[in-house]
Amino acid sequence: MTLIITVIVVALVFEYINGFHDTANSIATVVSTKVLSPRQAIILSASMNLLGAMAGTAVAKTITSGIIDTKVIPFGNEILICALLGAIIWNILTWYVGLPSSSSHALIGGLCGAALAAASNNWHVIVWAKSNAHFWYKGEGVLWKVVVPMILSPICGFILGFIIMALLYLALLHARPGTVNRVFNKLQMVSAGAMGLMHGTNDAQKTMGIITLTLLVGTQSGAFSDLPGWLSFLHTPEPEPGKQVDIATWVKLLCATVMAAGTAAGGWRIIRTLGHKMVKLQPINGFAAETSSALVIFAASHFGMPVSTTHNISASIMGVGCAKKLNAVKWGVVEKMVWAWILTIPISGGISYGLVRVLKALGY
Repeated sequence: MTLIITVIVVALVFEYINGFHDTANSIATVVSTKVLSPRQAIILSASMNLLGAMAGTAVAKTITSGIIDTKVIPFGNEILICALLGAIIWNILTWYVGLPSSSSHALIGGLCGAALAAASNNWHVIVWAKSNAHFWYKGEGVLWKVVVPMILSPICGFILGFIIMALLYLALLHARPGTVNRVFNKLQMVSAGAMGLMHGTNDAQKTMGIITLTLLVGTQSGAFSDLPGWLSFLHTPEPEPGKQVDIATWVKLLCATVMAAGTAAGGWRIIRTLGHKMVKLQPINGFAAETSSALVIFAASHFGMPVSTTHNISASIMGVGCAKKLNAVKWGVVEKMVWAWILTIPISGGISYGLVRVLKALGY
């Protein structure tokens, strides 16, 4: 029981770090364009994150049952702690150097690395691909739920950002700059709110999935068999064949609240990279980037794909910058970000793998 509580606490630490690490995703553009002050932007983002986290469970169910095959090896609490620590360490490292990496992919890398080590390098412990004959996006496993969205979602964000910005330029070709700024000052508050809402719908659900997986393992192992009646809410029954486990309401509330608290703490190092170093943004640019990114994340959340909010908003900002002119984007900064994206899964997975191997060597 103590170990289960430890997993939940570590998962909430990850959720909190996810909140302040990814705050920049929602508010970097609206802060850099000076539409909102940092304090106002954080309040808006935290509020919308809280609402978004309660809006669905498709991504949480993917994390719970679509990445690791618990039939290959019992997915013990020690393994979950190592998986979370791998993601936390990578998040803190990238936050410290100001690189907008993906908390989502850090968590998935941690899960895969920890499971692989626990299964003594049996690669079948990772659910690679379960395709649907009619709809590829309804497939399960790392290929369909992680790799394909990891490639497609930034591309879609870039293209959509470019298109929306180009259309706005054409539509407002003869408009006065002062009028454009006044209009998009207001519209960007709406797009920033939408971005915060979508961030909550996707990112907060990953920790919901981890906690639910922990409760499911605890129920299966009999750890909750002697609990008093007032703790009966911890019991998480195994889903029926062909169905995914349900996410309890208290788990949703807990994760949503912790992520909102983390968001309120801010993440100014990454905000500077996204909002100032990569592209110089005006309110119209911020509106286009946030709108395109929010649309991509909305589609991904609907299909239960744990995509990177970071990748999407970054790619959308690049697309918006390119619509202006290619050299509007500082490609040296982009190169560093891309390397962080590429390295996130293998490094977080490697850290978690090493932690599990250490535990096994110590006899745990």
